[in-house]
Amino acid sequence: MFEKPFEDYTVGEVWSSRGRTITEADLVMFSAFSGDWYPLHTDKEWAQKGPFGQRIAHGMLVLAASTGLITMNPGVVLAFYGIDRVRFVAPTYIGDTISAELQVSALSIKKRGGVVDTQLTIKKQTGEPVVMATLRILVADKEEMRHLST
Repeated sequence: MFEKPFEDYTVGEVWSSRGRTITEADLVMFSAFSGDWYPLHTDKEWAQKGPFGQRIAHGMLVLAASTGLITMNPGVVLAFYGIDRVRFVAPTYIGDTISAELQVSALSIKKRGGVVDTQLTIKKQTGEPVVMATLRILVADKEEMRHLST
C-alpha cells in the first residue's frame, strides 16, 4: 500500500494484504512481550467458561500483526503518523487467518510529503471484520523521495 509517492494516492482507492494465521505461539509470545497474561488469552479452562467459549487473541496482537501485512517501503514511508478510533469488533481465535484492507479516506499535505489517512479493516478468513481503525501514515512526496535516494 505505502510504496508510492504521496501525489499518487487518491481518496477511495483500496488495497488488500495477504493472509496470516494467528497461532497459539503468537498468543504466548505476545503475552510474554507485553506482560498481558489475562486468562481470556492464556488460560484454556478459564476462557471456556467465558463469553467466547475459548481463548481469543489479544486485540493488540491482531492490530500489531496487521502492521506486518501492510507494505511499507523505506524511502516512501517517513513515519507512522497515528491511529485513531480503534475498535475490536469481533474475536480472533487461534487458527483464524487475518488480512488487512485499507481504503484511502483523506490526504493532507505536509512539509515533506503528506499524510495518507486510511480506513483499516482487519478481517478473518470468513470476511468478518475483527478490528477497525483509522491508520495514518506520513508518506514522502516525489521531491522528498529524490532527496532520500541521494
